[in-house]
Amino acid sequence: MSCTGPAAGLTDADLAAADAALALQGAAAAVRWAVDTFGVGGVCLAASMTDAVLIDVATRVEPAIEVVFLDTGYHFPETLATAEAVRRRYGLNLTVVHLAQPAVPFHVTDPVACCSAAKVAALDEVLSGRQAWLSGLRRAEAATRASAPIVGRDSRGLVKVNPLAAWTDLDVAAYIAAHDVPVNPLVAQGYPSIGCAPCTRPVAEGAGRRSGRWDGVKTECGLHDQAASR
Repeated sequence: MSCTGPAAGLTDADLAAADAALALQGAAAAVRWAVDTFGVGGVCLAASMTDAVLIDVATRVEPAIEVVFLDTGYHFPETLATAEAVRRRYGLNLTVVHLAQPAVPFHVTDPVACCSAAKVAALDEVLSGRQAWLSGLRRAEAATRASAPIVGRDSRGLVKVNPLAAWTDLDVAAYIAAHDVPVNPLVAQGYPSIGCAPCTRPVAEGAGRRSGRWDGVKTECGLHDQAASR
């Protein structure tokens, strides 16, 4: 995917400067920077529906921002119910992308490539024509995310904004409590990181929050390519 428009005109130095400035200004400022820089039609927010923290932050800045949810066909019923509850709560401009289903599920035929064959390809299509996208990725979630910037560039050449990158688990919990943010009920059942049902398990006490994903087959789905994030 080639990138044209405002994102193409921003150099790596420009993004590094924005990253440094926004680190001092908070999550809402990062959302405002993205909307002001690329326009509400040039940016979208990708949501997993584990919670609605980023959605709450973003819609306070720009209620019309598009929120994208990738329905793989294998989500927990609780995740789908959370998506609908969040849509109603915020009056979201919500786009649900339904992935085509192969005769034999990807997670059966090739669990390593499953997400890239389905989720990443679907996100590529959603982002076609966009300049930037927002994600709820946080450094505290896993060692693979420890260096995630607030503003960077992804492998497509698009600008990727992680407004919550510096937030700790305590920051998230405090925001949820202060703003009565919807949370997927599976979180309270030991699922701090929620993906597709066949590949997600409860996390053992003291284990990493993403240790319940993919049974150790892999650590990332491919949506967040940190090697190309800066």
